[in-house]
Amino acid sequence: MAPPQESLGSAAPPAGAGRWSPRLWGLLFVLAGNMLIDALEVSAMVVAVPVAGQALGLSLTGAQWLITGFAVGFGGLTLFGGRLVDLLGRRRVYLGALLGFAAASLAGGVTDEPAVLVAARVLKGFFAALTAPTGLAIIASEFPAGRSRERAVSVYALFGGSGFAAGLLVSGLLTEVSWRWTVAFPAPVVLVLFVCAVRLIPRGPAPAAPPPGEPRRFDTAGALALTSALLCLVLGIVSVPDHGWSDARTAGPLLLAAALGTVLAVVERTGARPLIRGRLLRNRTLVRSMAGAAALNGVNLGLLLILTVRLQTGLGWSPLRTALALLPASVPLAVTALLSRRLIARYGTARLIALGALGPVLGAALCLRHPAPERYVTDVLPTLLLVGAGFVLSFAALNTQATSRLAAVDRPAAVGLYQSAVQLAAVVVPALVAALAVGRTDDRPAFLLVTAVAVAGLAAGLGGLRTGPARGATPSTEE
Repeated sequence: MAPPQESLGSAAPPAGAGRWSPRLWGLLFVLAGNMLIDALEVSAMVVAVPVAGQALGLSLTGAQWLITGFAVGFGGLTLFGGRLVDLLGRRRVYLGALLGFAAASLAGGVTDEPAVLVAARVLKGFFAALTAPTGLAIIASEFPAGRSRERAVSVYALFGGSGFAAGLLVSGLLTEVSWRWTVAFPAPVVLVLFVCAVRLIPRGPAPAAPPPGEPRRFDTAGALALTSALLCLVLGIVSVPDHGWSDARTAGPLLLAAALGTVLAVVERTGARPLIRGRLLRNRTLVRSMAGAAALNGVNLGLLLILTVRLQTGLGWSPLRTALALLPASVPLAVTALLSRRLIARYGTARLIALGALGPVLGAALCLRHPAPERYVTDVLPTLLLVGAGFVLSFAALNTQATSRLAAVDRPAAVGLYQSAVQLAAVVVPALVAALAVGRTDDRPAFLLVTAVAVAGLAAGLGGLRTGPARGATPSTEE
């Protein structure tokens, strides 16, 4: 999950802005706590995939849905979630999403049906797409501008950045007992947050009202087309190992994904209020940032999926030991939240992004030396450290660069588009990795794919060097 954007203004704080009331402390506790849960869900199932897959009788191509399902809900419905918040109001959507998240967690934890579990993961991704950006918007409106707001955003970002590492640890601990606890444990935590949120979440501004005589336009068709296209794409990809390319069970979903993509393009081009604004896709800085962040996220999740399966099934490691082994790839996310401002201020975004993109390329390439890992220190740890270094250097810089050359009015839509791209990589890359790795003891094809994705991210980063670093916002809709 992409850490939250931090461009919330820097006006001088009013007198007394440095002291927070108990209500503000409580509000930040709710928002940051929920951000932690949202971010935690991205990695929570990584360690549990081998155990859950075995318990449900799923191959790797079936078990990978536990990872990609969440990303489908988050990435496919992020833009639609922003539209819901605009038209229905922050408080109503936020509280409803908390309840939905808790219900989906409980349903996924008790079911024996893989389809129900995957549906629960998709719903959890959607509810996370509602609460994560809404929480940042609430901070922007409730905390005084200046140092007070910056502190609140830093706490929010730190919790979000820590969530990935927390997800691995929690998953490792709970999967030792049962994979079901890994799925269900957020339910009571989120219900506690809901009880607090009922008292603390402000009503905020009134929802945007359409002109007289016009209906509220949610663009449901666009949202359904995008989400359905992603589901069909993954279904087609993971069907290749069992059925081949020409079988109807593979070609059918892939053709349907292409048809739905065409429907999406038509709907977004002709709709009165499209979710995807075409002019944003003509902004090269935004597109490069989307490509770089998507590659970084895809490489990370793709590698973690291969490594967690091989460590547990190949080397016989326990889920907890596996989680501890993978921490070097996740702790840097928390470090990023603490160091990003200083690094960007000193070096600018373009150089950090280009340098950071080298880490995943080298890390993925190292895996080609030992396609079947035997020793953690030499075959796994160097890759994790290099990918982690890539996150420290470039992830926050990518977030900043994405909207650096956009007018303020376009930034909310651009952030949603950027976050969707990051999650789309979490859909496609793990699915491809699973399809290439299933039934094999040599993971070279999967590592070659991940390396190619990393190289694409590096190419996007190097392209940004030609335009110079983005140290601040330039109000231009096109570069």
